[in-house]
Amino acid sequence: MTLPLLLALPWLLLPVLAAVFVRRRPALEECNAAADGDAPRVSVIVPARNEALNVEACLRSLRASSYPRLEIILVDDGSTDGTGDVARRAAEGDPRVRIIESDPLPAGWFGKAWACEQGVRAANGELLAFADADVIAAPELVGRSVGVMRARGAALLSAMPHQVLGGFWERVVMAQVGMLFLARYPDPERVNRSPRTRDKIALGGYILIRRDAYEAAGGHRAVRHEVSEDMALAQRFHALGHRTLLVSADRFLRVRMYRSLAEIVEGWSKNLALSSRRTAAGALAGAVPWLLLAGIFFFWLLPPLVLLRGALGMVGWPWVPAAAVAQAAATAFWAAMYRRDGHNPFYALLVPLGALVMCGIVMRSLARGGRVRWKGREYGAMEPTG
Repeated sequence: MTLPLLLALPWLLLPVLAAVFVRRRPALEECNAAADGDAPRVSVIVPARNEALNVEACLRSLRASSYPRLEIILVDDGSTDGTGDVARRAAEGDPRVRIIESDPLPAGWFGKAWACEQGVRAANGELLAFADADVIAAPELVGRSVGVMRARGAALLSAMPHQVLGGFWERVVMAQVGMLFLARYPDPERVNRSPRTRDKIALGGYILIRRDAYEAAGGHRAVRHEVSEDMALAQRFHALGHRTLLVSADRFLRVRMYRSLAEIVEGWSKNLALSSRRTAAGALAGAVPWLLLAGIFFFWLLPPLVLLRGALGMVGWPWVPAAAVAQAAATAFWAAMYRRDGHNPFYALLVPLGALVMCGIVMRSLARGGRVRWKGREYGAMEPTG
């Protein structure tokens, strides 16, 4: 059995690699906010397009914030599902909350960046927080993120949320997305220490920024052509010498990004290939989506395919026993990951299905080239101008 075990070694090493490299530090609970008298004013800007299902819970969670100097600005970005009406009902009676209607989208802008830009124009805060309409914030989120930002001397802080996986396809496919993220960013502190711009990332669910640094970096206008404006903003900050910080916020921030297979496919098709290219430099950047595809296939689809071919009598020793060991190791690894995140470990048996869907998403994203379709809008390939 020595040869099959050697062939299965990459899968047998998965838990070891996870134990060595995957970290959840720094975490927001490491530092509290400054005293009330010294607390800077924070403007929380929520860009929202067709978020009627999520926006009430989001606004109510932000209204429950324990932070003493807070304003909340929701920008209704041309919604057609009544998002603005739901938001106004959720904000009723709270003078800290304003709902503003977005101006028409100018040429050369992606919708979210344009909504954020307008929110900033209406904001009064020394610190700007950008929160997606599908997040639920704990009362301590803003205060703790302000405290950590100031303690670490950062100009931009991005919080890694707890992913809520509510349905079958979320648990089968979104888990694959999470694994891709962990493979590239296993340790937030390594991201924070890295001197390379391509290693920097921000997650749009919640980003806190010093206003002076934001304006010096050109704000969202400087990344208006980027479909992943959050990552582009973090990389621009770093390139200009501003410190960025990625923190774990599992206890203080939750997000449920998508609720159906169709939403998952459409959501990740829009930017997976484009965003992944920003994580590498030079000629390698164009190869990154293909490397993602190869990695998904190799780790999660190859062993069951070999076992299937073995069952049909098409392959034998040592490939079938090696594939059996690899599949057992992969299933055990995923079962532990699902259990860690509070999900039924039996979903590990469906990993090949999730991997197959994920391969389709990567290929769909690649096929789109620079074209983006999202929430009823079509964007062609955009280049920075001015």
